[in-house]
Amino acid sequence: MNSSATPDAALSSRRSPSRLRLFACMMYEAVLLFGVVFFTDYIFDTLTQSRSGLTLLGTRQAVLFVAIGLYFVLCWRKHGQTLPMKTWNIRLVSRQGTRAPLGKLVLRYILCWPIPLLGAYLVYTISTSLGWPSVTLFIVFTPFLNFVYSWFDRDGLMLHDRLAGTRLADLSPAAIQ
Repeated sequence: MNSSATPDAALSSRRSPSRLRLFACMMYEAVLLFGVVFFTDYIFDTLTQSRSGLTLLGTRQAVLFVAIGLYFVLCWRKHGQTLPMKTWNIRLVSRQGTRAPLGKLVLRYILCWPIPLLGAYLVYTISTSLGWPSVTLFIVFTPFLNFVYSWFDRDGLMLHDRLAGTRLADLSPAAIQ
C-alpha cells in the first residue's frame, strides 16, 4: 500500500517515528531547504537590486521565514508530509490521527522556531564572551534542540507538536501498534 494512501482512521493507531529517522528526515529536509532559500533569496536580490546579503537584512530574514513557512505549511496541508517525510514514511497529523487543520499547521511552524533561536543566541553569546569566533559553528546543531523536550514527554512528542496539537505518525509497515 502506498504511504500517501493511508486512510486517516488508520493513522491514529500508528506510533511516532524513531528519533534516528526524524534526524535523517531533518538532514534531507535541510538539503531541500537550501534550494528554497537560494531561490527565494535570488528573487529577493533581483527585485531589490541588492548586491550584498546584508542589504535589507531584517526584510530578507522575514521573507525567508515566510518562504520556508509556505514550503512546510503547503506540503503539510496538501499531503501531510514533505518529500523527505514521504521518503522516511512519516506524516504530520492531528493528535487524533486526522489531517491537521491549517491553523495547527501554521502554529506548529511558528512554534518550532523559539528553541533553536534561543540556542543560537546562547551559542552566539558564548562565542562573543569567550572571544572565540569558531564556537559560532555550533549554531548548526541548534535545530536539534527541539528533540530535547521529546525525551521527557510521555508520548515522545516535541514541544511544538505538544502545543500545536499535532504529532508525527510512522507510516512504515512495521509501525502499527
